[in-house]
Amino acid sequence: MTGRVVDASVAAAVVFGEPRASEAVKLLRGADLYAPSLLAYELASVARKKAQRHPERVEAIARALELGLALDIHWLAVDQVATLRLALQEEVSTYDASYLFLARSLGLPLVTFDERLGALASRV
Repeated sequence: MTGRVVDASVAAAVVFGEPRASEAVKLLRGADLYAPSLLAYELASVARKKAQRHPERVEAIARALELGLALDIHWLAVDQVATLRLALQEEVSTYDASYLFLARSLGLPLVTFDERLGALASRV
């Protein structure tokens, strides 16, 4: 199996059945998945936004979040100081830098729907 770092854009597509979900599933299929522990907070934030827009679906959204948090992902801490430096160097948010830092540290590809972040991740 190959390893991949998954970011919130791809994970949320799968977890919440977003329009690009089938594309996301193909990108992740057969891979050992890694993510900074930040991903859990980002998924919860997506769930909150969805629940605010669709209060009648709160229970379904909460169940989707529970299932998403139970996915077979290696949840890892990142070096926050190094992440800050990387965010400043690459001019990205510290959130994006967390995924980028992890991908670079592990030597794994980053799976993201964010084109700019994906381009940064493909640079070594």
